[in-house]
Amino acid sequence: MGMAKKSIKSLLVAVFSMFALLFSTAVFANETPQQKGESAGDHKEAAFDPAKLIMEHIMDAHEFHFVTLGEKHISIPLPVILYSPQRGLSVFSYGKFHHGHEVYNGYKSEEGKIVAVNEAGVADETVQVYDFSLTRNVVQMFLALILLVWLMIGVANKYKKNGAKVAPSGFQNAIEPVITFVRDEVGKPNLGHAYEKYMPYMLTVFFFILINNLIGLIPGTANVTGNIAFTVVLGVISFLVIVFSTNRHFWGHIFNPPVPFLVKFILVPVEFIGIFTKPFALIVRLFANMVAGHIIITCFIMLIFIFGAMSKVAGIGFTPVSLAFTIFIYFIEILVAFIQAFIFTNLTAVFIGQSMEGAHHDEAHH
Repeated sequence: MGMAKKSIKSLLVAVFSMFALLFSTAVFANETPQQKGESAGDHKEAAFDPAKLIMEHIMDAHEFHFVTLGEKHISIPLPVILYSPQRGLSVFSYGKFHHGHEVYNGYKSEEGKIVAVNEAGVADETVQVYDFSLTRNVVQMFLALILLVWLMIGVANKYKKNGAKVAPSGFQNAIEPVITFVRDEVGKPNLGHAYEKYMPYMLTVFFFILINNLIGLIPGTANVTGNIAFTVVLGVISFLVIVFSTNRHFWGHIFNPPVPFLVKFILVPVEFIGIFTKPFALIVRLFANMVAGHIIITCFIMLIFIFGAMSKVAGIGFTPVSLAFTIFIYFIEILVAFIQAFIFTNLTAVFIGQSMEGAHHDEAHH
């Protein structure tokens, strides 16, 4: 297992090193025509910007973009909902902007951000704009929520209809082992006798993260769990659950630890800060892992175009290699989708269990 982890880390280091080298080569190549005084028309190939395309892939947007064929973009525009104290409420489709090339109703999309413009099409900073648009992250979260509710209600109805004595079938057959796994490997070991109280929250978090992780692997969809705002909300909710699960033993250990008096001045601030570092660890771990996977996959795809910009033969020759590594990492990401959902749920249960540690000791004593 340790050797496998080292091999994967070495592979990732090699990929990023190659990407950085090739990207820097492309940058120097882009500077050469300007140094020679060539016109902008002679240096159209320099328009390819891998870093920009990668950021567009992992960032939020106002449309689901699938593919670009020449000048034609195949995408699903989403509703734009804007409110300006000066201009009032505006509701229209993002397609009206024609991928940021046109102005509509006094607004324009610049680098994915909608800004107010004047009659000349220049950004007007005097106009204040509040954006309540349904971006692809928001829409995808709603779809994941609908899928989760539909899936769980369907399974629950089967149990009501057939009871526990009838063998599970369909989605019920796939969901039941997962629920049992979360109960036996996450709930009971970390929460003890109180595991039933927290199982609805544990299962909701696990399946919600898992569904968003898996949907995010479909080309053209949003990487919701790779959005820091999404993980922050999950982390804050877990933080509230942890805090409201505490007891006097927990706070007594924080503000009056069983150590020498002078050591308390050092240990108390550290223990108090530790209350906030726990949800922070949940937030960063999920965000970083899901973003990293998407960046690696996108980098392998971009290497085809980077090699193609250097030499058409090199681009064609490297395509099978790039696709092979992309498929390999893609299957790893499917595994990571399950692992990260489990880790977030398990760590949340661990932190909740730690907050009730004194109560566990009391139960064992009685």
